[in-house]
Amino acid sequence: MTEIQDALRRSGLDGWLFYDFRGSDPLAYRILGIDEHDHFTRRWYYFIPADGEPVKIVHSIERERLDHLPGKRLVYLPWQQQHELLRQTLAGKKRVAMQYSPGNAIPYISRVDAGTVELVHSLGVEVISSADLVQQFEAVWTEEQLEMHLYAATTLRRIIDETWAEIARRIRANVPTTEYEIQQHMLSLFEQGGLETNYPPIVAVNANSANPHYGPSKEKSSPIRAGDFILIDFWAKRRMQGAVYADLTWTGFIGEEVPEKYTRVFNIVRQARDAAVEFVQQAVKEGQIFYGWQVDNVSRGVISQAGYGDLFIHRTGHSIGKEVHGNGANIDNLETKDERRIVPRTCFSIEPGIYLEGDFGVRSEIDVYVGEREAIVTGQPIQTEVIPILKLA
Repeated sequence: MTEIQDALRRSGLDGWLFYDFRGSDPLAYRILGIDEHDHFTRRWYYFIPADGEPVKIVHSIERERLDHLPGKRLVYLPWQQQHELLRQTLAGKKRVAMQYSPGNAIPYISRVDAGTVELVHSLGVEVISSADLVQQFEAVWTEEQLEMHLYAATTLRRIIDETWAEIARRIRANVPTTEYEIQQHMLSLFEQGGLETNYPPIVAVNANSANPHYGPSKEKSSPIRAGDFILIDFWAKRRMQGAVYADLTWTGFIGEEVPEKYTRVFNIVRQARDAAVEFVQQAVKEGQIFYGWQVDNVSRGVISQAGYGDLFIHRTGHSIGKEVHGNGANIDNLETKDERRIVPRTCFSIEPGIYLEGDFGVRSEIDVYVGEREAIVTGQPIQTEVIPILKLA
C-alpha cells in the first residue's frame, strides 16, 4: 500500500480507483491480492488515495468480501446509496487512475466499462489511465519469478532440440506423423519438465506456417514429411504459484540442406530480431528511457527495408508475465502505439515474422528480460539458422 501511494504522489494523482463487477477486472484481483476464484456477484470499489486511509465500497450482501484489505468499509444497498458513497469518497479529488485506456489504445488495460467512467466523470473527477501503475505493480517481476522464467526458458530450449530429434527419428523410420502428434509429444515433454501451458504449441508445416496463429487439432492436422518447412511456437511456465512464462518460436526444414528461399527470409527476420535486441540492450546500458513502440519501429524497419513490410502482419512482441501475453508494455507500433515505458524487471518477447500466404512463414521468437543495468536474452542459445532437421545426429 505504501508503494502504491508513493507511486500515486510521484505521478501527480489523487488516487487509484479499482472497480469490479463479477470478475470484470482481473488486474484488480492481481494487484489487490484477491483470490481470482472468489465469488463476487455485486459491484465493489476500492479507492487508494495518494495520502490517507483507503476506502472500500461494498454491497450489503457481500459486505465482508474485501475485509482482508486495509481501509474504511462503506456498505450500500440501493443504487442511489452506491453513487452517494462514491461521491463522498471522491470528494475533492481531481485526477484519479482507473483501468481505462483512452480510445481503447491498450486493450489489456481497458477493463472499466464506459458507463462507470461516465459515472466518475459526473462527479467532477478526471479519469487517468492506470497503464503505468499496472505495469509497475503487475508486470514487474520478483527475483523468484525471474528464476522460474529462466527455468522455463532453459527447459523449453531443451524441448525444441528433443522435438527436432523426434521428428528426425520418425521420418528416418518412415513412421507417419502429423502436426498434431508432434504437438502432443511436446505437451508430454512439458509435463516431464514440470511445465504447464494455457494452450498447446503451434506446430505448422509449409503453408500453415504462414498463418501466425494456426493450430493443429485432432480433427485437422497436416502430415509432416521429408522436404517440409516447419514452424514451432511454444510457451509454458513452471507448475508453481506465481510462475511466469517463457515463449519461443523456432523453424526447421525436414532435410539435410535448407533451400535458399527459406534461408533468405529467415536471415531478414533474424536481422530484424537482432536489431531490436541491440537497441534494447544499448538503451538499458546507457540508462535511456525507451518505449515499446520504438523497439517495434527498429525491428519493423529492417523488414520494411528488405521489401517485406506488408508481410510482417503483427506487433514485434508482447509483455510476458503470469499469462503468456502479460500486462506490461508491448513491443508494438502496428496494432497499437504502445507508449508505455519499458521498465526494469519486466520481460517481453521479440518475434518478428514474414508470412508468404499459401507458401510458408518465418518467425523467430526470443524473450528479453530488462534488468536494472542490462537486458538479457533468455533461452540460450538462440536460433541463428533454419535447422536442417535430418542433418542432426
